[in-house]
Amino acid sequence: MVASSYELSLARLLAHEGGYTDHPDDPGGPTNYGITIADYRRDVKPSATAADVRAMTVGEAKAIYRRRYWDAQRCDDLPAGIDYAVFDYGVNSGIGRSGKALRRALGLAADTNAVTAEVIAAARGADSRAVVAAICDERLRFLKSLKTWDVFGKGWARRVADVKAAALAMAEAPAPRPRAPLKSGGAAAAAGAAAVAAHQAGLPLGAVVVIAVMAALAIALGIHLIASRKG
Repeated sequence: MVASSYELSLARLLAHEGGYTDHPDDPGGPTNYGITIADYRRDVKPSATAADVRAMTVGEAKAIYRRRYWDAQRCDDLPAGIDYAVFDYGVNSGIGRSGKALRRALGLAADTNAVTAEVIAAARGADSRAVVAAICDERLRFLKSLKTWDVFGKGWARRVADVKAAALAMAEAPAPRPRAPLKSGGAAAAAGAAAVAAHQAGLPLGAVVVIAVMAALAIALGIHLIASRKG
């Protein structure tokens, strides 16, 4: 997958996960940016306490997400939309469950959660929107079966609905095509296109504006460098 798929998926995930929590009914215990104390001990500091989890940096959380959830499920190799649905499910309920859900959605044996070459090939040949819907629907059924549904159910249902909507939008977005170098007059149009893509991915308005501004600046810098080389 394109690199931007991870950044968009991570931004949406962090918006859902929020900051530090230690809810007495949450089996994950002390959690920050969605990273539980168990994950933090496994990846960063074996003797970590709740205070360490509270002091966790965003950079540490991102590194854990990339290695333990995105890379572990080979999301870079999955089609857009499917990658995000699998990633968010894995973070929320474990990659053992999300990997099997992906395999079931593709009609493959779910005797393992491994995202193999067979899984990648099947995903690339499947209807991405149908796979996204199947994964999210199974995820919601699983969450409803948990004894803590009465406590967390409303938030879980909202999150699954948000993930499903965004993943479906990502799945139907056209793949990027190589483009000729932009002239100065095309910078505004390109920045607008970046903003539209971010909006379709379901990012908040503030993030859309930032992406548009950064795209315009990057394009302007590129045009300046090209002009200086020609001069």
